[in-house]
Amino acid sequence: MDAAEELFAEKGYARTSFVDVAERSGISRGSIPWHFDNKDGLLIAVVERALDRLIPQGSIAASGEDGVREVFERLKEWMRGPTAGALYMLLTEAIAADGPVHDHYVEFFRTRRKAASYAISSASGAPHRSKADRDALDVLLTVVNGAFFGIGMQYQLDPTLDLDACVDTLLKLTETALAGETESAGAGKRGRRSTAAK
Repeated sequence: MDAAEELFAEKGYARTSFVDVAERSGISRGSIPWHFDNKDGLLIAVVERALDRLIPQGSIAASGEDGVREVFERLKEWMRGPTAGALYMLLTEAIAADGPVHDHYVEFFRTRRKAASYAISSASGAPHRSKADRDALDVLLTVVNGAFFGIGMQYQLDPTLDLDACVDTLLKLTETALAGETESAGAGKRGRRSTAAK
């Protein structure tokens, strides 16, 4: 997987073969499809490992309210690292409607948003139980995810971009939006209790 990640970054997904990966890693060519089925499976494994290293599942909830800030700091550090450009290139493969990993990543990011929604709700102490609350948080997380990729791509193109200022601004906007979500959820609960009391 290390060899594949390096080669995808250097040559691109389409121009990287199992032979290239085998030569770089020092393992037999035949063992790669045994582990990953095909090149698409290898690509998926490389991308998901990179994302899991960046933000381990449960890290937000485990860190409490500071978890959101910690995730933003990790993302900022990752955007400056050598694998950021490679990951953007790999995810570009998933964007094309007929891309090899398109359907997988539609579901993958949907699942990630659900996990982040649950973690943030748990960390804030105000779980979003209603469908409207869950939908609103899903929209917020989609916007934040899109902003991160947009900032990251601009930074890849122009490293003079003030990455810290951009990510810190996004963090403030996210914290403000999350505070509003928490207040809204609390108000909804109080309103339901008041109605029940009557």
